[in-house]
Formats: sequence, structure tokens, C-alpha cells
Amino acid sequence: MLHFNSLGSEDAYVAFFQLRYMDSREDEQIRGITMKSSAISLHYATGNEEYLINLIDSPGHVDFSSEVSTAVRICDGCIIVVDAVEGVCPQINALTGTLFTSKVLEERAERETESQVNPHSEQGEQVYDWSTGLEDTDDSQLYFSPEQGNVVFTSAIDGWGFGIEHFARIYSQKIGIKKEVLMKTLWGDYCINMKAKKIMKGDQAKGKKPLFVQLILENIWSLYDAVLKKDKDKIDKIVTSLGLKIGAREARHSDPKVQINAICSQWLPISHAVLAMVCQKLPSPLDITAERVERLMCTGSQTFDSLPPETQALKAAILLSQYDERPATSCTHAPREKRSSHSGLSFMKCGSEETAPVIIFVSKMFAVDAKALPQNKPRPLTQEEIAQRHERARQRHAEKLAAAQGQAPLEPTQDGSALETCPKGEEPRGDEQQVESMTSKPVLQEEDNQESFIAFARVFSGVARRGKKIFVLGPKYSPLEFLRRKKHVTGPTHTREGGFKTKVPLGFSAPPDGLPPVPHMAYCALENLYLLMGRELEYLEEVPPGNVLGIGGLQDFVLKSATLCSLPSCPPFIPLNFEATPIVRVAVEPKHPSEMPQLVKGMKLLNQADPCVQILIQETGEHVLVTAGEVHLQRCLDDLKERFAKIHISVSEPIIPFRETITKPPKVDMVNEEIGKQQKVAVIHQMKEDQNKIPEGIQVDSVGLITITTPNKLATLSVRAMPLPEEVTQILEENSDLIRSMEQLTSSLNEGENTQVIHQKIQEKIWEFKGKLEQHLTGRRWRNIVDQIWSFGPRKCGPNILVNKSEDFQNSIWTGPAAKASKEASRYRDLGNSIVSGFQLATLSGPMCEEPLMGVCFILEKWDLSKFEEQGASDLAKEGQEENETCSGGNENQELQDGCSEAFEKRTSHKGESPLTDCYGPISGQLIATMKEACRYALQVKPQRLMAAMYTCDIMATSDVLGRVYAVLSKREGRVLQEEMKEGTDMFIIKAVLPVAESFGFADEIRKRTSGLASPQLVFSHWEIIPSDPFWVPTTEEEYLHFGEKADSENQARKYMNAVRKRKGLYVEEKIVEHAEKQRTLSKNK
Repeated sequence: MLHFNSLGSEDAYVAFFQLRYMDSREDEQIRGITMKSSAISLHYATGNEEYLINLIDSPGHVDFSSEVSTAVRICDGCIIVVDAVEGVCPQINALTGTLFTSKVLEERAERETESQVNPHSEQGEQVYDWSTGLEDTDDSQLYFSPEQGNVVFTSAIDGWGFGIEHFARIYSQKIGIKKEVLMKTLWGDYCINMKAKKIMKGDQAKGKKPLFVQLILENIWSLYDAVLKKDKDKIDKIVTSLGLKIGAREARHSDPKVQINAICSQWLPISHAVLAMVCQKLPSPLDITAERVERLMCTGSQTFDSLPPETQALKAAILLSQYDERPATSCTHAPREKRSSHSGLSFMKCGSEETAPVIIFVSKMFAVDAKALPQNKPRPLTQEEIAQRHERARQRHAEKLAAAQGQAPLEPTQDGSALETCPKGEEPRGDEQQVESMTSKPVLQEEDNQESFIAFARVFSGVARRGKKIFVLGPKYSPLEFLRRKKHVTGPTHTREGGFKTKVPLGFSAPPDGLPPVPHMAYCALENLYLLMGRELEYLEEVPPGNVLGIGGLQDFVLKSATLCSLPSCPPFIPLNFEATPIVRVAVEPKHPSEMPQLVKGMKLLNQADPCVQILIQETGEHVLVTAGEVHLQRCLDDLKERFAKIHISVSEPIIPFRETITKPPKVDMVNEEIGKQQKVAVIHQMKEDQNKIPEGIQVDSVGLITITTPNKLATLSVRAMPLPEEVTQILEENSDLIRSMEQLTSSLNEGENTQVIHQKIQEKIWEFKGKLEQHLTGRRWRNIVDQIWSFGPRKCGPNILVNKSEDFQNSIWTGPAAKASKEASRYRDLGNSIVSGFQLATLSGPMCEEPLMGVCFILEKWDLSKFEEQGASDLAKEGQEENETCSGGNENQELQDGCSEAFEKRTSHKGESPLTDCYGPISGQLIATMKEACRYALQVKPQRLMAAMYTCDIMATSDVLGRVYAVLSKREGRVLQEEMKEGTDMFIIKAVLPVAESFGFADEIRKRTSGLASPQLVFSHWEIIPSDPFWVPTTEEEYLHFGEKADSENQARKYMNAVRKRKGLYVEEKIVEHAEKQRTLSKNK
């Protein structure tokens, strides 16, 4: 396709193909894979229509699926490349899931069903199931099928490609069958009767060739056969019949690939096939649906109806804007004939008139060498500059001659003025040298780091012009905050772009210096606009809507992604959803400690340049790099060393993340025997030994209830821990955004603020989420648990639950403090926040190896503050007694005495209402520490387990190497889930799960063991409990016989736990020397 747009000769095409033009990185060229998304603009003309296609080449490796996500957000469609041998890979499945999980189809079907069933009913009267509408809707456009024209067959290395429409048009003229009939029958179980000129069904049953093979493939096979056998007569006959012109050099070439490419690139050019399919099947920017718009503008659990009216009016105003007629290349593959108002409720109709608001979405930031920027490249000299250079050269020559003769004559220049010469022995002045250097060499940046950041963006509305002032909205920006501040700040009415007259603060006028501090919003100018042409950049003055562009100068305003808009009432677009979860961690440090500032600066630049990488600084001071996989990690380390930090660094062993949880007591022992009385006695004895480790003053009952008192003996807590079902843990992980919104609403209610109005759809989502929890938490143990949920953790949105069963204080995340106990709730609320904080700290770091908890329910059975109330009342009485003594000093001033008594009554009444308000006092901190310790002890009296991160491993291998693949999997604690043979080939597709801790070097090892015949693809899947107990010791005779007295066989969970504890500097219970013996030497005398 690039060859079609730029190069002409076939040799140039071969060189262009081998160059891998879109892969500009050196490691991409070496590995032969794409590692970053790069865009290019292609011009395509067919008939009287012209198209501008913005093509983004994205990686296929699973480690770089984040680059695919950034490309999908700013595209209207995609081209999926499927290898004919390997078939559909896991990355393609993940990509199609990303494309079709936006719930746009669901919402559209829901609206269509509502309008069809009862078009006159008001909103909210009845609830309809969207699935019924989805069954009735036509979803044929969602399937890939050659007869629909959305599939082309290509060979990139030989330069040919075709869709069945091409051959249907040819054979409809030759055979006389309608083109529409051939379109439906060229692909499928059909054959043709040439005598009757009829197409019949069931070719394979009759032993005949399918129509696709008979009319299409056999012609291509005959061409290959003639070229490979070097049958010159047959080749000339084929070329003549096709009406092609092959150059003499290609016809005499000894390499058959050159001849095939020369013939096929003219007969079936791949560029025509692919670009024609793009223009016919992919939507224009004018045809963006309203459902997609609402999805883009609604972050988290928000709905479009819940946005403020000013924001909704922004969409309506843009829809009302009329699209002006521009050249045919102003929108992505949108021809002039297609620019009508048929799109209805489309997003922004690519509004490009002067009054349309400018809305740009930045999907990522990428780094380029400053020398590659257009303004820094050498440019050809003009005639005036050449004349000036000649004049300066003549002047310097005259100065040298004058200096040699010992005189300095003044010579007239072209403009009649005299030139001053330099004194003897001096060089020309610096400004003259600077003028000369400006014409020959680019002016680079002053910084030592010659990396510039370009924003990878798309214009959704308006025209992006160089120098335009615009608002930069971060992912956490809320237009509600701006509108709330607008109400408090009075100012004149300004007419902003888009023709909207709004009363905005004075700071939002033209001068950017007077802006009020609105969180996550900045104000800047679009400094430079670039046309992205693969590895090249072209300078632009303005960019029409619907196009992909690069924006320079946003390095200080955008970290990874942002929304640029001319109106601050626009919400930020929904954050990007990455399929590959960053899971591989390493600690990085410079080899020379003095280079730490360069490392910190380089890691900041790396964090900005990569959309998926994460940079963390742990409590130990380690700088941690979090990546999606081994290949991604290697690329990030290379960029850090060679581009951003430019120093030598030391990289630690991979840091493996784990989770801690608890399980039900086991029913069988380690030798798979049912636990009997003897085992029970041993277990009880072991539990007593474990309980002896618990400090004094902490009570533990038979069911694991921990009762603990604060150090000042004023508050008592009773906590127990229970394991959550796996289904509940999965529900909590899936609804983390909704839980975060619920926590924000609950905190605002607790603080007495009712500023956030809960929309009906959000309320429906909350009750649906509650219903799912009630569906899975059934039984006597979980009775009324869901209604008593107080908080989630860690970070108030994790997969752990805090339940409040205390009778003194009733609080729930669903309703907030109970209305019937509002007086007590006001007293306990501040101290309740301390309880929740202690729970958050406990779930953030567990007792085994300080890793986060997962799937644990903590139940607060009792919360006794009676002693604290008594102390508060006694302190109040003492203070009142002191006040009385002070005020009863005599009757000389009766007014003073009356005022003193009134103040005391007010203070008494105030403290009597809330004697427990000690939000930041000593009791609050003690409650946090006590709650944390109670949760940790409640975990330790239950069977503790580690949870390991698991990869889903997809391996394609032949039958010859299956045994070697299984050997590598079993060696690394892998588990095979499925094995199936790919139909029509000798390839097997193996699906397995593999611990992340055992995955390092797995791909290289399996390729070495199978001689390259098997290649795995690893994608993070889930967390899985390691079945072995890290604290297990043998207790029965069978276990002693099987494992030995020392039980020193490898315990996988203990190995992982000790490794994490060593890395974190925690105590590890292990012996350096066990059963030492006297060392014998060769000689007794030595």
C-alpha cells in the first residue's frame, strides 16, 4: 500500500518491503516484529472519488497490546491480518474483544426495543430486556465473510491481493451469471455446470471442486507453476491474456519471485484490494454513532444523562453545526459525495466551521529524536541565501589578502555599503558565523537529552490550528468542578469558540496567567502540528477534523493521554482499557550512585513515552519498573539505557507479585487420607502452639474470633476473618470502578454533603451489583452480610470486604449511617473512619510476606467504647467543676458569673451531644493500629495460603514436539487445560496456565527444546491459590513416613514466601546449617 502511494518500480517495491518502513526502531528491525504503533496517511483515488486514509500499523505481539488499544481509540475501523498457516492467534481474539465489548450494540438494541414496544411510554415506567432486541437485530455486519466484501486474500511478499468482488465482476461478463449471484456463491459449498451455466450446491459430495478453487485459485496456481518451471511460452500467454506489460529486465530475471511480483502487482495489486475494502466497509468520521459518543464521554460508572446540562449541550450544539464543504481529503476516507446529513445523531459530524468547538483526543505520547523534527532538518538554500554566502566568502577572501599585505581596505557590497574587515589575526565575528551555520545545520534543543515528545492524537471536531489556545483535560478532570467554581466566581459573559455565551470566571478569558486552579486542567497553545508519515514528520499549519496528527509542545501538559478541547465544559474521554496487565516488575538502579538524578529523569521520560509501563517507588526506596512481559521489559530497559537516561544501570531479578488469602480447613492431609481423630488431636495441638505465638492480652476463641483492646484500655474490638467464594472475589474485581464511585458517594454523605446526585442508571447498576453479591453469599454464615458491608479494601475498591455487625454503630456502604441511630452515628462516625483505615492497612499488607490480601471478609462482631464514654463524661465533669470554682469566686460581678454559667451550659450541651469527637486524637491512631493488628491475628488463626499470578499460555506445535512441550510445562509448574488439533493441518493448539514466577525464560527454553517448532504466547489471566500450606509440618505417622522427620522436600509456597520476605528484608525462619558433621580432610595431620 505504501508502494502504491509513493514508489514506482518493482525493485523499489522489493526494497521497500525488505526495509520494513513502518518499523523505525533498530530492535524492531532485528527481531522482525512491530513494537510500537506508527501512523501514515495514504491518498487513494478510485473513479471520481478521492480518499485520505489514516493508517496505523500496530503490533501483533501480546506484550504490546497497549499500543493496539491506543490505536483503536482514535480509529473508526481496523484491518485484522490473519496468517493462513497459524490462523487466529490469541492477540486477535483479544483485539476483537476490545472492539466489540464497548456495549454500543447492547445500548442500541435496548433503545430500539423500547421504541418498538411502547414508543409513547415515559422513561422509567417499564424495563425491557435488551437481549430480546439484540436477537432481532441484523448482526450480519459483525461477521467476517468474503461474500460480504470484508475479507481479502493477499500475499504481501508477492504483492497480490483480491476480494471475490473482483472475480465476480470478471466472470459475470464471461459466463453471463449475475454479479450478485456470484458474490454469494464464489465462497462456499458451490460448483458450476459450465454447459448449463448453472451454479449448484454440494460440490464436495459430488466430488467436484468448489467454485472458489475452480475459478480463482487454479488461475493463481497455474501462474506460479509456469513461473517456477520457467515456461516462457505459458508466461507470455498469461501476460498477454491479462493485458499486462512486463519490463524486459523483470522478464529475464533469474529469480522467479521477481517475475511473480511483476505480474501479480499489475494483475491483482494488493493496494487496490485493501484500500478499496477500507473505503467501502469502514465508516467515515461522519458516521460515528451517538452511542459511541456517549461511551467516550462517560468515564467510570457515569451515564451520559448524568452529565451536567452544559456538557450535554456541548454534544447537541456540535450536532446542530452544519458541515461545510471542504476538499475531498479533509476527513478520513470520506469522499465529497458521501458528505450528506444522513448520519443523523452522529458524534461531531466532523464539524469544521469556525464556530465548531475543537475537540482532540491524545491517545499516547511518543518520543522522537529532535533531529527528526521538520524544523530541525537541513533545508535547501534559496537564491538569496546562496548570494549572501558567496558575498561572505568573497569578503573573507579579501580580508585574508588585505591581512597578508598589511592593510584593510573597505570594499563596497551589492547594496552600496562598505564592509568592515576584521583586524589582523582575528576571525570573523560570531554573528556572521551564526548566520552561516543557521543555513546549513539545524538548530537543536539546548538540552543534552535530544528527545522530543509528540502527542499521537485525532481531531474529533473543529479545526486544529497552529498556535491555538486550548484546554488540556486530564483523565481525572471533572466538568462538575469547573461548573461549581463558575458559580462561585462572578465575571463577565464571554463568547468563546463555538458561539456559546457563558458566564465564566475572569481567568478563562484570553490571558492564560489568570486561570483559577482547577484540578487536572491546564491551558496551553498548540505549538506544532505534524502529519505522521511513518518514520517521517511533515509540518502542518492546520488539520481538519477526522484526521490523525502529531502535536508538539505538550510534553509538560500531558503525561500519557488527555482530551484537548476549546471549552472546559467538555468531559475527558473514557480512559484506555489495556488488555495486557503490567505484571513483570524489576528494580532498577544506576551502577554509579552519582548518576541517580539521570536515572530518575530517564524513568520519568520512559513513563511518558510508553502507554503501558508503570514506574513505582517502593517504601524501601527501590525504583521499580512494571511491564507487560519479557519482550516489553527488554524494550523498556534498552530505551532507558540508550535514549532517556543514557547511563549504565543494574537490573534486579524479576519481582513477582503475590496475594495472600485464607481457605477453609482441609478435610484430607498431605498424603490424601481423611483427617481422623489422631490428626485432629495433632492439629489442635499445632493450633495451640500457633496461639501461643499471639501476644498476651489478645483473646482467641474456637471459631477464630479475635478480641483485642487498645493500648489505653478504652476501646475493645472483636474481629474474625472468613474466606470469600471465588465468584464473589471475581465480581468485586470486575466492579472496581462502581465500588470506587460508591465509596465517593458514601464519603460525601458521611460528611454531610449531598452535592453528588445519583443518577437512575447508576443506582440500577449499584442494586444489580448488590443482587449479584446476595446471589452468591447465601447460607447461614452469610445471612444479612451484604446489607452490613461497611467498606472494601485495599484502597477502598479491592476484593476484600469489611462487615459491621456491631450493635452500637450501624453503617453500610449502601445507605450510609442508619437513620434510627443518627445521634450515635454522629458520635461514632469519626472513630469509624479509623476502623476503616485500619482495615485498609491490613488488606494492603498481609502477615505472611507483606503482600496485598484477596478474597477475605473481615467481620467486626463487637465494638465497645463504654470505657471511653465514661472517661469522656468524667473529663467533662472535672472541667465543669473547675469552671464552677472559677466562676464562684465571689458575688462582686454578677454579670460575669451569669456569662460564665451560660458558656458552661453551652459547652456541656455541645460535648454532651458528641463526647467521642476525637477525629485526630490519640484514640483515633490507637484504633487504626488495633484494627490492623486484629485483622492480622484473625488471618493467622485461619489456614493461610499464597495466591500466584497466572499466565494463559497458547502454544502451537507439531505432533513431533508435543512431548518436549509438555516436559517444559511440567518443569515450570504449568498445567495443560486443552489440546486440540487444528483442522486440515498437523498443528496442535495447546492451552495451558503457567505461574508468572516460572515464566521467565520460558519462551526461549521452549523454542530451544523444540528447535523453533513451537512458540508460546503468554497473557495474564487470573490469580490462583497455591494449594500447599507454607507453614505445614508433618503431624501423623503416615506423613512422617512419606515426607521424613525433617520434611525437607520442596514446598513451593514456602519457597515463594521466603523469597519475598528476603527481598523485603523481613525475618526468614530457616537454618543455615542443618545436622552438621565434622569435616574430613585428606590427611589426618592437617
